[in-house]
Amino acid sequence: MASHASHQNHAHGAGRTLLIALSITLGYALVEFVGGRIFGSLALMSDAGHMLSDSLALGLAAFAAWVAARPAGDRHSYGFARAEVVAAFVNGLAMLLIVVLIVVEAVARLLEPRPVAGLGVMVVAFCGLLVNLGVVFLIGRGERNLNTRAALIHVVGDLVGSVAAITAGAVIYFTGWQPIDALLSMVIALLILASTLRLSREALHVLMEGVPRGVSLEEVGQALSQIEGVRAVHDLHVWNISSGQVSLSAHVDMEDLANWPVLLEAARRMLKVRFGIAHVTLQPEVAGGINPGYRARVKIVPHGEERRHEEAK
Repeated sequence: MASHASHQNHAHGAGRTLLIALSITLGYALVEFVGGRIFGSLALMSDAGHMLSDSLALGLAAFAAWVAARPAGDRHSYGFARAEVVAAFVNGLAMLLIVVLIVVEAVARLLEPRPVAGLGVMVVAFCGLLVNLGVVFLIGRGERNLNTRAALIHVVGDLVGSVAAITAGAVIYFTGWQPIDALLSMVIALLILASTLRLSREALHVLMEGVPRGVSLEEVGQALSQIEGVRAVHDLHVWNISSGQVSLSAHVDMEDLANWPVLLEAARRMLKVRFGIAHVTLQPEVAGGINPGYRARVKIVPHGEERRHEEAK
């Protein structure tokens, strides 16, 4: 219960941070749109559209943080912590769409260059850079999970976009070479694509209840089997409830069920300290018909298959 309450507090804090970031980003998106209209800059208007999409992403992330803070109930015994992972995955898909739109627009601008007021673009883009740096700092200093990381990728994409707009404005102002704007947009799209694919893959791994990164299923099983009184470990599962919340379940074959309370406490302590796994469910079973003279090695058996043990005398 304490860990769940702690997660609720973190989620509330993340939600407030994301709402502040949303307000700042949405406000400056309007400024960039107006600036783009005044200076005739499609680049600034496109970046304003990008910031608007980021505002929607931040709004989705803030909503997910609010949902994640709701307590567990009869229908959702784990609570709503995984809402943050779902939001991260949806944000990743949204960023993929944005990457496609950026590339399409960049190609169009290469084929049909349009005049841009370089000085005006530099001024507005520089102000946008300061705004995005502030939002990155605001989100970056808070709790880091898949949801906030997804929101951060959106804002970093805007930050890089501001740098590119400043560069493009300077090149256009001093040299008059218009294609630089479209070329830098493609570079930005590739950078965003790499980060987005990595984040989406990680979010999907959590949703598919894969073994958390940095945790070896075999190593966890071996560590459990080496606890005094344990003969074998099977039906072992390790997964993320949400980012940073790792759960484990397993069946433990024992020599004597009378030793279970002591063994359970030792197993929980070891899993918490060594692997950072706090939510542990272990089922004790009596190891029948096994020669007590051997030392068991863990045999990880997928759920539903016939159980087997390896023995080493």
